[in-house]
Amino acid sequence: MAAMVLAALAVLLLAMPVSVWRTGRLPAPPLPIIKNGPDIAAADRVWIDTDAACGVGRRTDPDDCLALMLLARDPNIRIVGMSSVFGNADLEDTDRTARTLAGKLRRDGARVPAVLPGADAPAAAATPAQAGLREALAGGPLTIVALGPLTNVSAALKGRPGLQQNVRRVVAVMGRRPGHIFHPSEGQGDGILFGHGPVFRDLNFDMDREAALDLLAMQLPMSLIPYDVARGISLTEADLDRLARAGETGPWIASGAREWLDFWREDIGLDGFHPFDLLAAAYVLRPERFDCAVALAWIGRDHRLDNLPLVDPLALQVGLRAERSDDAMAETDLIYCVGIDPALRAWLMSKLAGTRTRADGADAERTPRSP
Repeated sequence: MAAMVLAALAVLLLAMPVSVWRTGRLPAPPLPIIKNGPDIAAADRVWIDTDAACGVGRRTDPDDCLALMLLARDPNIRIVGMSSVFGNADLEDTDRTARTLAGKLRRDGARVPAVLPGADAPAAAATPAQAGLREALAGGPLTIVALGPLTNVSAALKGRPGLQQNVRRVVAVMGRRPGHIFHPSEGQGDGILFGHGPVFRDLNFDMDREAALDLLAMQLPMSLIPYDVARGISLTEADLDRLARAGETGPWIASGAREWLDFWREDIGLDGFHPFDLLAAAYVLRPERFDCAVALAWIGRDHRLDNLPLVDPLALQVGLRAERSDDAMAETDLIYCVGIDPALRAWLMSKLAGTRTRADGADAERTPRSP
């Protein structure tokens, strides 16, 4: 009976005109945003850690696969390692997906290494992924693109300050501003529960909070590409149709993305989905196309969300020092991105679909970045 009462109360709350439910956010002080972002060193050697699960089920996104395709097709970086991790699905599924995708990318002419299996749960025992990442770091500076939970990355680096010094940057898909929730429809769609639609978790953080805590404590160079950035781009059925004409890899990813697009249409009420992990890959290649701030990140309870149903107030938050919660367990300064160049969407589709546009041609040479 108590469960039924709580469920009814949650539905009533969702039906109320509460601004945080309708917009996904409470007011917050503005961050010191830098147009085109703070200068960072261009990525050269790259390690990709992924929980790819495109096509595994209706509620598993294709974003990791899109990100891997984008990175693999870029001639300016060298992917020295790839690893799988649990997250969007069980490790068995994410490892199989990453291996299948890597094979298709190779047949399309991309140079990608073998996928090393990683952690199947938080605090997993030693894995080939951990050993491979340590070996790659011992070989020189490395950019780590973390598309899933940070389990593999934390395990490889913990207690190894010599290797930590060779981390050029960790680019991770997680984090949010205090008072924000991940609410894709934002009251604008016609999905379930009065047009409210589902609330997403900060999945990569939630799946292994201890690993995120470890990474923040290491105070490595780090950039967070959060939900807020992905809100600036939606991929539609027309985009999947275009992707389906790109070699062997494009049709496979597009096919696996159809059910995810259906989920966004039917449950969220929007005609396209936000490709979260794809934006992290885009940041690795073109950081100057993102508007970002140097801000404080911490892990603690977001007390502004204490009384909201369906939302866990423990979060990886980013903001001003005055916003930091008293119970923060770790903190560090890092780069937090909030916006994108409006032309980025066309650039992404031209790269993924294998065609060149005028904007793409003008951007053929990478913009120099300071070391």
